[in-house]
Amino acid sequence: MEKPVFTGNFTQQEPIPEAAIAAALDVMRSGRLHRYNLLPGDEGEVAALEREFAAFTGARFALAVASGGYAMSCAMRAIGVQAGDKILSNGWTLAPVPGAIASLGAIPVFVETTQDLTIDLDDLAHKARESGARVLLLSHMRGHICDMDRLMTIARAHDLQVIEDCAHTMGAAWRGVASGRHGVVGCYSTQTYKHINSGEGGLIVSDDPEIMARAVVLSGSYMLYGKHTAAPPVEMFENVKYETPNISGRMDHLRAAILRPQLAALPQQVARWNALYRMLEAGLRNIAGLRVIERPPQESIVGSSFQFLLPDWSADRMRALLAACAARGVELKWFGAAEPVAFTSRYDSWRYAPPQRLPRTDAILAGLIDMRLPLTFSEADVRMIAEIIRDEVVGASTQAAE
Repeated sequence: MEKPVFTGNFTQQEPIPEAAIAAALDVMRSGRLHRYNLLPGDEGEVAALEREFAAFTGARFALAVASGGYAMSCAMRAIGVQAGDKILSNGWTLAPVPGAIASLGAIPVFVETTQDLTIDLDDLAHKARESGARVLLLSHMRGHICDMDRLMTIARAHDLQVIEDCAHTMGAAWRGVASGRHGVVGCYSTQTYKHINSGEGGLIVSDDPEIMARAVVLSGSYMLYGKHTAAPPVEMFENVKYETPNISGRMDHLRAAILRPQLAALPQQVARWNALYRMLEAGLRNIAGLRVIERPPQESIVGSSFQFLLPDWSADRMRALLAACAARGVELKWFGAAEPVAFTSRYDSWRYAPPQRLPRTDAILAGLIDMRLPLTFSEADVRMIAEIIRDEVVGASTQAAE
């Protein structure tokens, strides 16, 4: 009997909504793409997006910027990170996170990863004590949120300022508190594969008026900060405007216009993602040798990607599984390869950071499989994907046992 082959595309996103296309056309017809190029009395798409995103997250202030990576580097500059400072961060994340640290001349100090794919809080406390770092750039990698109550207790005990990288958790929460709202700053991405899509883009939120005033000036406000509606009062800028450099990274009206209707629809999109995620999760349960990541009840997820572990599998078996699934149309990524492949690099590939050893993270990454779950997939697609993965994992395990 011929094995089924999946014919969908793991990188195909949904079309931009018609309302967003119409808003983008209006901006293009106006010719006023720069965020500060406004007619009298006009709020503008960027300021409107900031106001709406602040309301969405429950933050006092929001700033729209050019990318998620820019959001992180801007946030670190805004809290006072200097070249040579040690910055704690996840051992398992994507390269833009340590890249943002390195862009300031700061030094990444990597923290171990747990089997639940979150930052190891015991190792965090240890590294905070040993390193003397005063900042944690916390990556909610692939949407997995750690125990944020315990993390913030550790942060307070060690005088750590927490910046949250929420590139994969826009719309998620821990105990009902929106991701990005536990630390002093939250950073988000609107790159194509994130939860709202403008190709590139980012957002910053904070309740701290001085930090946000610095971020606004850093983003390139040219003393036009009075045109921000989700920003601190103008008098706050008097304290920072002369000493904060312009490192231009603004968002433009075109991207903001594309994003605003998507932000309004995000709760419905989250429900769709989570239905697909739970279906795939159910399809991959109870497979010998395969570990599904159990999500804690305190975590409100956005299931836009899926991960599972194959503990104790050799590198050759992992490569063979990826090839077998790819031959049947299922595109899996592996974070355990010795060399970077596309976005799946390991901490020891980031040679702009000092050499470090994370044996527990190494063991996790050796068996870690990752896949996207775009909303262009149907429930039937997800059932077929689960069936194919199940077939190939069971087949590989049978072969290994013979």
